[in-house]
Amino acid sequence: MTYTHGHHPSVLRAHTWRTAENSAAYLLPHLQPGASLLDVGCGPATITLDFARLLAPGHVVGVDAAAAILEQAGASAREAGIANVSFRQAKAEELPFDDASFDIVHAHQLLQHVPDPVVVLAEMKRVCVPGGLVAARDGDYASFTWWPEDPVLEEWRALYRSLARRNGGEPDAGRRLKGWAMQAGFEEVRSSASTWCYSTTEEREWWGELWAERVTSSSIAGQAVESGLADERGLERLAAAWRKWAHAPDGWFAVVHGEILCSA
Repeated sequence: MTYTHGHHPSVLRAHTWRTAENSAAYLLPHLQPGASLLDVGCGPATITLDFARLLAPGHVVGVDAAAAILEQAGASAREAGIANVSFRQAKAEELPFDDASFDIVHAHQLLQHVPDPVVVLAEMKRVCVPGGLVAARDGDYASFTWWPEDPVLEEWRALYRSLARRNGGEPDAGRRLKGWAMQAGFEEVRSSASTWCYSTTEEREWWGELWAERVTSSSIAGQAVESGLADERGLERLAAAWRKWAHAPDGWFAVVHGEILCSA
């Protein structure tokens, strides 16, 4: 698979902002100290390390396909002095663990990027103990909403969704999570939704500049030009729209996510 976002610094700034509190609140009430957890597609592991703190002395394992990002995750764990966490390079479709290895299996913003999310969910189910929990949260780009309205930001959304699907992903994953889980063989699926919201001056500047950089400097920019879906001038136009939104005093942006908790 091609990871649409890549690992440009603008992407990693967003990923390292994530915590268990702001990105996995739906799962937190189900975490008990001593439980084991597998975090699939852990990235730089800020959420993973929060899980490790909450579940100690239970062991937490983070897996990701990108070796470089796992090095960063390991360094963060050592710097924080967290000993009950480890990391392995692996594909989500082929998890290198025995059946029933973990009490909880979690994935955040992963299923929207994989070619077959049903296969990944089935694999997550396989490595979860019977009666354990499989949890997933993914964005739903078609549901993102913002103010002030701007047709150029609508062009940004259309471009991103086209790129993601060209790479074999599904950018509107949030609404599909429940159905994918049912296809993967889960009989009990609890679904919910939550948002990230950016509205203060600081939040708008941060979020708007992240996307202005992504559309001009990250893997998204390269893919857009190579695919013929955009040119550099068009990407600069998208970046300008993001910066315009960021400086609007009444600016507001909601990132909508779908969530599932599945009994294994």
